[in-house]
Amino acid sequence: MDDRMNVSFVIPCYNEEDVLPITIPKLLKELEKLRNKDVNKTLVYLVDDGSTDRTWDIIDRLSDECEFVVGVKLSRNCGHQRALLAGLNIAEGEAVISMDADLQDDITIVHQMVEEYRKGSEIVYAVRDDRTTDSFFKRQTALLFYRVMAWLGAEVIHNHADFRLMGRRSLDQLKTFKEVNLFLRGMIPLLGFKSTKVTYQRGERAAGESKYPIRKMLALAVDGITSFSVRPLRLVALMGIGFAFAAMIQLGWIFYVKYSLDTAIPGWASTLIPITFFGGVQLFCLGLVGEYIGKIYQETKQRPSFIIEKITKEKSQ
Repeated sequence: MDDRMNVSFVIPCYNEEDVLPITIPKLLKELEKLRNKDVNKTLVYLVDDGSTDRTWDIIDRLSDECEFVVGVKLSRNCGHQRALLAGLNIAEGEAVISMDADLQDDITIVHQMVEEYRKGSEIVYAVRDDRTTDSFFKRQTALLFYRVMAWLGAEVIHNHADFRLMGRRSLDQLKTFKEVNLFLRGMIPLLGFKSTKVTYQRGERAAGESKYPIRKMLALAVDGITSFSVRPLRLVALMGIGFAFAAMIQLGWIFYVKYSLDTAIPGWASTLIPITFFGGVQLFCLGLVGEYIGKIYQETKQRPSFIIEKITKEKSQ
């Protein structure tokens, strides 16, 4: 009896007209080897996240030319995490592998991921074994991010992005998460299923530009921190207590200088500096609290995370 499994791939795409004609043929060629060894059927879901270039036209054409390619068009740009979730929610098969369109992720380790799944791991994380291809700034900020997330108590896999295999059980449970502010790298470890890791070396981007500039990386980091820990709010409270205590000490010192030493010199610095400092601290704390309140506001609306406008092929019956 043929016990080979069905595996799907989910690839979010945003303005990838330069890279798709290069990477998809490579991916399909690798998947042909996979079908000959471990897998009965593979489908590749290309999720267009509201691209403004010819990305959807290319996806539509690839879907017509190849029976294994399914195009999914979102009604607008929703962001990488939501586009990825849209693909995970509709993908068929016993297991689904998510990866980026630029194929910087090493597709040759897919067979290892499938093998680990067969051994009993419900989730298989692909983890970079080094970051030598990154700039010094990106390496250091990534290291800082993982350290901060670990300190905050969030379960985040070090040097892992969104290149992973998920079995059907974990995918079904992921659908029960209804939060709007998505940070899948933190949500998926919360599922608690048996998992393992495989390592790979990340390559250079085949063409085009990265869709994760510093601004988006910082936004993702803020989402991750504020979505998985209330410790920053506790730090704000402790900070307030600390500054109140420091103010009482300063007040005592002022009285001591004025009435005991009689050496107080009139000036604006002793007034202006504390006001400016504490004013900045207050604005920071209000901004942090506002970030959490804003997330609560978004969650209470219960708006859909994405709207699918079109799917090029109907689901298998």
